[in-house]
Formats: sequence, C-alpha cells, structure tokens
Amino acid sequence: MTTNFGLQVSKRKRLVTVGFCLLVALSIFVEPLWAQQPAKPVNWGAFQFLIGEWVGEGGGDPGQGVGGFTFSLDLQNTILVRKNFANYPATKDRPAFSHNDLMVVYREGDKFKAVYFDNEQHVINYALTFSKDSSAVIFVSDVIPGAPRFRLTNTKQGTDSIKISFEFAPPGQPEAFNRYIDAVARRKK
Repeated sequence: MTTNFGLQVSKRKRLVTVGFCLLVALSIFVEPLWAQQPAKPVNWGAFQFLIGEWVGEGGGDPGQGVGGFTFSLDLQNTILVRKNFANYPATKDRPAFSHNDLMVVYREGDKFKAVYFDNEQHVINYALTFSKDSSAVIFVSDVIPGAPRFRLTNTKQGTDSIKISFEFAPPGQPEAFNRYIDAVARRKK
C-alpha cells in the first residue's frame, strides 16, 4: 500500500511539474505574440495639410526671423514629427541667435497629444484640438501651477501656405493668452 501511494504522489508531482513548465513555456512564447498584434492605424487626415517641408518668416517679441520646419510621419506612421529652426539677426539690444525644436505628435486613446523639446531645454506637453472646419490644428499646453501656458496654432491658408501663431498665458492666468510670434510659412517646392 505504501508503495502504491508513493507512486501516486510521485506521478502527481511529475504532472504538476510538467504542467508548470508548459505554463511557463506558453507564457514566454505567447506574450510576444500579443505584443506584436497590429494596433489600429492612426488617422492623420486632419494633419495632411501640414506634412511637408516649409520655409517661414515672421516676427514678434524675439524680433524678425527666418526659418523653416518639416512635418513628417515616422515609426511606420504612428507618430508625426516636426523639426523646426529659426534664425534671428543681431539687434542693438542682443546678439544674433538660433532656435531649434523638435515636437512629436502621437495618438493616446482617441485623442492626439504632443511633446515639445527645444535647445533652451524647454519641454512642453500639449493636447491637440482642431477647428470645426479642419483648417487649423491647435496645440495647447497643460496647465501647470506657477508656470506659463502656451498655445500654438497652425492654420491652413490655401494649398501651400499656413499661418502660425504662438501665444503664451502668464502664470496664474491660463486663459489670458498673448501673442508672442506671428508667422507665415510657404511649402518648399
């Protein structure tokens, strides 16, 4: 009797061990398959008028400047990347300077968001909205207590021109936006 009971316990241990090993093996091989399932494609339709290479000029608080930027899809069309530069000539009050920035637009759930970085070490998180007629993409930064708030608007003006407005609201007044830069950009041909 003891031998039979000992064999049953030994068989059970073996079955439990084999079952556990199979479970571990399945989790190792099946989890990457879940991770590789294609995500729902991002609909970039409202951004199509921005995609391309642009040359701009405009002015505001930093002075009259010239520059350019690109909007391009990247990472298999899952993000939209803007790379921007602006050059400002010297004035009697300051030396010439350049501004460079990078912004990545992405979809989170059913909303679009963006994160912005520049050579002055600013990092700005934006939520995006669109005008009712789909002629403008509006980037509005998060409200952060004690910090300014920013709004960047790109408005389509014909097939090869956009108007750009960059505004800021002072700390503690998140809706009191003031113009900082107005510019026009033309599609580079």
